[in-house]
Amino acid sequence: MTLDIPELERQHRELQLPSADLDDLWRLGSLIVAEARARDLAVTVDIRHGEQQAFHAALPGTSADNDHWARRKAAVVRRFGEASYLVGERHRAANRTFDLDPAHYAAHGGSFPLLVRGTGMVGTVTVSGLPQVEDHRLVTDCLARYLAQQR
Repeated sequence: MTLDIPELERQHRELQLPSADLDDLWRLGSLIVAEARARDLAVTVDIRHGEQQAFHAALPGTSADNDHWARRKAAVVRRFGEASYLVGERHRAANRTFDLDPAHYAAHGGSFPLLVRGTGMVGTVTVSGLPQVEDHRLVTDCLARYLAQQR
């Protein structure tokens, strides 16, 4: 089941972190990995703070292809400042082809901007290995859980 554009825009507004230092990102990445392991999911998790790789985990059943997908999805987030799934859905809704070089960009679900309240985007959090809606949901569900733990 897909998510509609208003829901994706709501996630963008609401899933903003109070801070995002390297320790914060380690905790977020560890939470995503723990959830993936609990559900026996074969995913790669990649978190970047700016251009620095702050967290990376490749769970059993993944391959280097998942790293490539993660890089391409995160490139979309860096370019547009919004979730890779939202960018793709906007193109599909407008009946437009996403025409950036597919060797470098993938407007498929699974990468979300790391947004810090009052600061803006400071990086990306990306999951690769599941169908795009499930990749996106794993990221956003874990971001929501992480935020709830911070309150």
